[in-house]
Amino acid sequence: MQVLKRSTYCGLVDKKFLDKEITLVGWVNKRRDFGNLIFIDLRDNTGIMQLVFNPENSKNLFEKIKDIKSEFVLSVTGTVAKRSPEAINTKILTGEFELIVKDLTILSKSKTIPFQVDDAENVDEELRLKYRYIDLRRKKMYDLLKLRHKITFAIREYLNSQNFLEIETPILSKSTPEGARDFLVPSRLQEKKFYALPQSPQIYKQLLMASGMDRYFQIARCFRDEDLRANRQPEFTQIDLEMSFVEQDDIINIVEGIIKNVFEKTYNNTLKFPFKRYSYDEIFSKFGSDKPDMRFGLEIHNLTKLFESTELKFLKSTIEGGGKVGGIFVPNQEFSRSEISNLENFAKEKLNAGGLLSIKITNDKNIESAVQKFLPSNFLLELQKFIPEIQKCSGTIFIVADKFKRAWDILGRFRLELGKKLNLINKDEFNFLWVTDFPMFEWSEEEKKFNAMHHPFTSPTDSLETNNLESVHAKAYDLVCNGEEVGGGSIRIHDSELQAKIFKIIGIDKKEAENKFGYLLEAQQLGFPPHGGLALGLDRLVMLLGKTDSIRDVIAFPKTQSGTCPMMQTPSEVDEKQLKELHIKIK
Repeated sequence: MQVLKRSTYCGLVDKKFLDKEITLVGWVNKRRDFGNLIFIDLRDNTGIMQLVFNPENSKNLFEKIKDIKSEFVLSVTGTVAKRSPEAINTKILTGEFELIVKDLTILSKSKTIPFQVDDAENVDEELRLKYRYIDLRRKKMYDLLKLRHKITFAIREYLNSQNFLEIETPILSKSTPEGARDFLVPSRLQEKKFYALPQSPQIYKQLLMASGMDRYFQIARCFRDEDLRANRQPEFTQIDLEMSFVEQDDIINIVEGIIKNVFEKTYNNTLKFPFKRYSYDEIFSKFGSDKPDMRFGLEIHNLTKLFESTELKFLKSTIEGGGKVGGIFVPNQEFSRSEISNLENFAKEKLNAGGLLSIKITNDKNIESAVQKFLPSNFLLELQKFIPEIQKCSGTIFIVADKFKRAWDILGRFRLELGKKLNLINKDEFNFLWVTDFPMFEWSEEEKKFNAMHHPFTSPTDSLETNNLESVHAKAYDLVCNGEEVGGGSIRIHDSELQAKIFKIIGIDKKEAENKFGYLLEAQQLGFPPHGGLALGLDRLVMLLGKTDSIRDVIAFPKTQSGTCPMMQTPSEVDEKQLKELHIKIK
């Protein structure tokens, strides 16, 4: 059996190895053949080292290396030499050195690979995922997974210092209504019965508080059968934590401690603590989102009162129907007619807006708009009361009218598009903030009933004895960074009577509550401490710190947007015998 004695890694060869004999192992990244002189770039996860084969030192190896090509795995021994000044490669860390090879072993051969590692960025993602083990050979991918490891380690390190216990909870669990579809697992031993993969360890961690664990955390695997996108996977990982005898501030302080430790240990970037806090109502009214990107301005202005006496029929009818008019002012920016037309099409086609009205304010304080003849003579003067910034500069206002939530949601997404198009976003900035005081309930037009905005175990801030349930707020809080919800949590209900009231409001009757949550309701009557917690999305956090646009880049073996794994060919059919054992028949 061959013993590999690697002296160092390819990317770590420096002047301390000069004129010394060393052994390296790795993959062939590139081969350059000049007849009597052959160069091979050897690659591992730290970088590249240039190997030199020449007649003087490597004549006996020429026959051995004639068939070597990309992705062969080699072990080489040779002497480290300094490159001539004109041959120095400043693009790599080892660019001043090369290895004059005197011995070589081919550890593994490779047939022609489906794509070159160096060119993977230009390859279709499905092909990269089919050959994920090749895609992961890229330094970028290695660095992202290494960053994930460092972040996870820093989190564990900090929570351990704060007396948290890491406790695992079951993967085979019970199907409960938590907002998304469950992945179901049929039981062979219990005929016609199913487990569910947990959407989160929510109830388990509450029961751990009832067990007196006091401070729990888990790097938890979670599963949700929902439509996928760049920041969503069917299986994902969250940093799950729960604490007894706490208030909202205690949990926020712990989470900020986690983020501080992560940045200190893994990222050379200073953050300002504590993070700013905003109520849901305040943040939504300004940015049309509960997870706004605050790296740039362009706030939404409520212009409803400005247009209450308007002659514009589409605005008038919207206001009379209880709708609102909102606008975004883009200062010191002139848009061409084609740019305005493209933005109007974007609003209609991508955001489903009924329309997008634009009004240009010129340098000499005149108005230019397709609807200016319908505007009163004192319009600009009145407009300045709502947008004082107009007094100081020119610019363009974009206006949307609809039901409040819908209009502000459209404007919020339109604002993000403007931020990208106008290059207003500083991609090197990490802007963390808290959003608190969420609505307790949200009305579902489709189901014609109220649902819990977070989950049904969240404690309300206000009394439930009201005719306006939409005015009830929750003891809920989200951590947001750069337009992404990084985590969310709440102070939980620990009183069985209050829990029963919440279930009733969201349409879970006593029988269903007993069937699905009987164990929790009973625990609440057997000495249940006040408690609260939060879950941080590990994948999203790594995605943000790694400055990539997709969580698929920070998961070793992710699924595609259709929920498949091209490499393992999953999901797949199973043998008829297995189905019979599980008492399942496919129609």
